Amino acid sequence: MIRTIVTGGSGFIGYHLADYLSRKEDVEVTVIDNHARGSADEMFCELTARKNVVYLNADMTKTDFYKQLTGKYDYIYHLAAINGTKNFYEQPYKVLQANILTLMNMLQWCTPDCCGAFLFSSSSETYAGTCNCFLAEHPEFIPSREDIPLAIDDVLNPRWSYGGSKIIGEILTTNYCRTQGIPFKIIRYHNIYGIRMGFDHVLPEFFRRIYRRENPFRIYGGQETRAFCAVEDGVRATEAVMLSEKCSGEIIHIGNGSQEIKIIDLMRKVFDLVDFHPDVDVLPAPRGCVMRRCPDTNKLKALAGYQASVSLDEALPEMYAWYMEQYAKMQQQ
Repeated sequence: MIRTIVTGGSGFIGYHLADYLSRKEDVEVTVIDNHARGSADEMFCELTARKNVVYLNADMTKTDFYKQLTGKYDYIYHLAAINGTKNFYEQPYKVLQANILTLMNMLQWCTPDCCGAFLFSSSSETYAGTCNCFLAEHPEFIPSREDIPLAIDDVLNPRWSYGGSKIIGEILTTNYCRTQGIPFKIIRYHNIYGIRMGFDHVLPEFFRRIYRRENPFRIYGGQETRAFCAVEDGVRATEAVMLSEKCSGEIIHIGNGSQEIKIIDLMRKVFDLVDFHPDVDVLPAPRGCVMRRCPDTNKLKALAGYQASVSLDEALPEMYAWYMEQYAKMQQQ
């Protein structure tokens, strides 16, 4: 039996990764979370009821629960973090505290005797400052490779609470695992989307306001581009990186560079999908918003043998239907 840990398993990507891995007969999945961002909804409860899934409700910023982890785990996927743009601005210190302490405690517990390989989930937010500071002088930074420099363009901007925590996380993971002789991989997720991703991201926000028939329909900025990656591709790519020895000691982008789109065009695509065409009110973009972000995923393909294949046109109808059902349930409560 392959023993695996997924931290942050009640969150968006963490849940989908744990669900995907637990469907393999030879895998035991230990899910660790305290629902700081995720939730113990019906889907999560169905996951944790499986015979090969162990659920630990734990605050990973504390150290007392680690005694519950016994024996050796073949793979540890560390996804636990507080994310979401609203949190970056409203509780930046909590974002930094939770993300850094959680990782430090997890690493402190890890030794070669209890961890076969460690994967840290970082983010494209780590090089948001690079895009803002240097894109005009270095257009070759887009699509972004893993080896471009990282930069914090404004320490006073609370948005950097998340991206800064991930930069620190990459440094912590690299140096601790090298010191301990633990194989490690670092991945940077790029705009993963899908069902159960919460309600604060751009697509769920669009769906919520469509459900309410908002007219005029507000959009902040809209000229920014993002390359969206379906969560199905995201979790399969994550496993592929973990299983590939070629990825050891590497930083790998996970995303779908073929799906880059302006946010205003994404909005129109959703409007066409649901046959809703309101007036549009374009407002200024939030301070610090990155104008363009698109990953170069050649390294993912070369080292892990994976390439994203699910398009927006394929994934959006199911996602829209799921969110409409959720908003209808919320209205009935």
